[in-house]
Amino acid sequence: MNKKIFLDINIVIDIIDEARNSHNEAKKTLVKIIEDDYEVYVSEDMITTVYYILKGNIKVLYFFKNIIKKWNIVPFEVAVIEESIDYCIKDGSDLEDVLQCMCAKKNGCKIFLTSDKKFIDCGISIMSYAQFLK
Repeated sequence: MNKKIFLDINIVIDIIDEARNSHNEAKKTLVKIIEDDYEVYVSEDMITTVYYILKGNIKVLYFFKNIIKKWNIVPFEVAVIEESIDYCIKDGSDLEDVLQCMCAKKNGCKIFLTSDKKFIDCGISIMSYAQFLK
């Protein structure tokens, strides 16, 4: 069974930032990911985005130091960027969402975990916290 899961940027922020409404769900999700031995994937741009959003909090740097040894941090690469741009031109979707999803697909992930209410269909299973924790 493929146990590759890609975490959207909003999930990573929920894990780190205790003030976020979804922080407790994110913690439960992270526990399940670890207990069920999922292989975690995130895009490398997640690092700068999360650091920027959380205002350079030192806790963020320690989090990154820990995950770089355990998670797969992957690039988009030109082919994924081109495919994502073409998708957005045709569909009008959000480029950041499409890039994340196409990157997940390229890396063989079967689950894309996001807290977005509406997300594109890029050919892999898009799940919310509630769906994943069932």
